[in-house]
Amino acid sequence: MSAPPAADAADAAPFREAVVDLGAVRDNVRTLARAVSPAHVMVVVKANGYGHGAVPVARAALAGGADWLGVADLHEGLQLRAARIDAPILAWLHDPGADFAPAIAGHLDLGASSLGQLSAIAAAAASVGTVAAVHLKLDTGLSRSGIPPEHWPETVARAAELEADGRIRVRGIFSHLANTSPDEDAVQLAAFERGLESAAAAGLRPELRHLASTAGALRLPASRFDLVRIGIGAYGIPPFGDGTTAAELGLRPAMTLRGRVAAVRRIPAGAGVSYGHIWRAARPTTVALVPLGYADGVPRQASGRAEVWLAGARRPVIGRIAMDQFVVDVGDDRVETGEEVVLFGDPETGAPSADDWGDAADTIGYDIVTRIGPRVPKRYVGGE
Repeated sequence: MSAPPAADAADAAPFREAVVDLGAVRDNVRTLARAVSPAHVMVVVKANGYGHGAVPVARAALAGGADWLGVADLHEGLQLRAARIDAPILAWLHDPGADFAPAIAGHLDLGASSLGQLSAIAAAAASVGTVAAVHLKLDTGLSRSGIPPEHWPETVARAAELEADGRIRVRGIFSHLANTSPDEDAVQLAAFERGLESAAAAGLRPELRHLASTAGALRLPASRFDLVRIGIGAYGIPPFGDGTTAAELGLRPAMTLRGRVAAVRRIPAGAGVSYGHIWRAARPTTVALVPLGYADGVPRQASGRAEVWLAGARRPVIGRIAMDQFVVDVGDDRVETGEEVVLFGDPETGAPSADDWGDAADTIGYDIVTRIGPRVPKRYVGGE
């Protein structure tokens, strides 16, 4: 395999950099939108767009055919509005003392996970003299946020009263699959349908019913309803954890984490590397220093387990990953200071994937891309 191309062939790799391919985001959304049609598509850009940058990713997602954006909290939604993004936005995780008035004035749709939240949203709507768009969140078995089944009747009845009074509009009803197994997903699907029946009995007629994230949208068509919430799939990372690759789903990873080799040295047999000398050279070998560490989001747990792409091959990480740097073994191959090293990117180019690093750190690809720290500048390519 040849080395992955640099983001800008005219420039050498920087000391450290995350390259975000907005064209990949756009194409991934188009691919997923085709797969789930005719359902609407919400692309989730919470947590700064899963570490990719919320505003540029949101614009790329909308260009790719998304008709909604999703965020966790009100602040994230208002940041998108401040960037003059006027697409529908849903925010669903709220501080117990949240002031909903600015969000309602900013035309954010609001998830309501309890009767108390519903009442607070209605009161805030009255204070700004407008109608709040609400999505009732039902707990169908994930046991996190959401209205528990025993409270569905009273909550949907109150929502219908507030809607009749012109204080709220129940635009949606939603829940979230645990993605545990097909059988357990089917149990949650049945519970969600019972919740919808309870809402209908109270007179609610939401235009959007949504349950599926990327995993459910692709593998459980019955969970698509009117809208699907595409999260990690938009960023080109498979949601399944079963070895399915991005390429098999027609997706491309959007983020490449790369840098330049900071130092190269030849060490003798028996030499220890990095803190604690958990790795010692079994033979004379060449090692290269990579200037990224756990301060940049590179997981220390991947010490001695992960790989990078360097000088045309995958190279093992050896010794402890430190705050600012780690070391890789290149054997007897020739490597120069300043050469590009790719920690993760598109595996079709030969580089490790974010999921590969997730496996090495006993976590998931989502965790790897969202943890990249502020010391790593982002460069955007592929924008329109």
